[in-house]
Amino acid sequence: MDAGPWLAVPPRGYGGLENVVATLTTELRRRGHEIVLATVGESTQPADGRVGRFPVGQFARLAAPYPEVTGVAHAHEQVVVEEIGRHAAAGVPFDLVHTHLEVVGPAVLAALGPEAPPVLQTLHWDLGRNADFYASFDGQGRVFFAGVSDSQIAEAPDALRRQILGAVPLSVPIPRTAPLPREERAEFVLVLSRLCEAKGTDIALRACRAAGLPLVLAGPVGGRPDRRALETALADPASPVRHYPDVRWFADHVAPLLDDTRARWIGSTSGAEKAELLRRARAVLFPIRWAEPGGTAVCEALAAGTPVVAMARGCLPSLVEPGITGFLATDEAEFTEALGRLDHLDPEACARAAGRRFSPAVMATGYEHLYAEVLRRTRQLAPSVAS
Repeated sequence: MDAGPWLAVPPRGYGGLENVVATLTTELRRRGHEIVLATVGESTQPADGRVGRFPVGQFARLAAPYPEVTGVAHAHEQVVVEEIGRHAAAGVPFDLVHTHLEVVGPAVLAALGPEAPPVLQTLHWDLGRNADFYASFDGQGRVFFAGVSDSQIAEAPDALRRQILGAVPLSVPIPRTAPLPREERAEFVLVLSRLCEAKGTDIALRACRAAGLPLVLAGPVGGRPDRRALETALADPASPVRHYPDVRWFADHVAPLLDDTRARWIGSTSGAEKAELLRRARAVLFPIRWAEPGGTAVCEALAAGTPVVAMARGCLPSLVEPGITGFLATDEAEFTEALGRLDHLDPEACARAAGRRFSPAVMATGYEHLYAEVLRRTRQLAPSVAS
């Protein structure tokens, strides 16, 4: 299971992909699968083995200029290749590699040829990104793909779509405790994401101001987890963070709207603190400007029994049941209006829907079916390769 080099598994705050890997790894091992996890050294996820190149996550470097970070993913994937070779030499080759590393994962693993294990890559992002690669990549019948939503797959280039075996919706651990009743929740609503233009952070701020609702922003800015880390980086004239697009956008469009009372940025959050925020919030907001492919944070909110207000883009219409688990909007005015109807939504209904649709068992079963299909197809390929 290749999680890539960007964040710990599970993450200590922001990290949808890494949360998915942690959830899936836990459930697959519970079902008897043996998993070696490729990640960073600070990861705490239990596994049957662990490899990695970097002691800590490299997420903060992602916003740097391309020449400064292009080797990070390749350095990580080299360790994956070495581990594949060690297992093969020991006579216990991997049955399959499930990679979550964008572009570099399928490219490097495909280059190993027919002696390497078959590969399934989960596509976690908008497929307009790196379209040149995915429009021309040929897995040669040994590298296949899984989407995270039907809306995402619909946007895939033809060459990629032919190699996608299906979509497996994301899942999250389902809390064992009952959701907090509406009347016992706090007044605030929550944004749980990177604070950037694509996520529509400014829309949330304006809508909450107009609706008279307190807003808590929980997430990183430009790879920096909180205000202190961001200010430290900005105080250094040599820091590349000063030039990150997300940081410049935050300074222009978000920071002027914060007042530390009705609109607060608390930085990244995780663990018990994150669970408590989700449990107490009246709603979690997703005013996205992009075609969100997976929506892990939506699943987390609903699992906590917390309704969702979102823009009707990407996978969000497939996750939110209007009038039952949340509301969908097509513009800022509709989004603001929906904030006035939160009392119409029942936390118990949100939690029931999440348990039925987004549990780890649902995701693991979906991947087990895809793993079996990958192995079936590569076994069919074996005679022609051998000849």
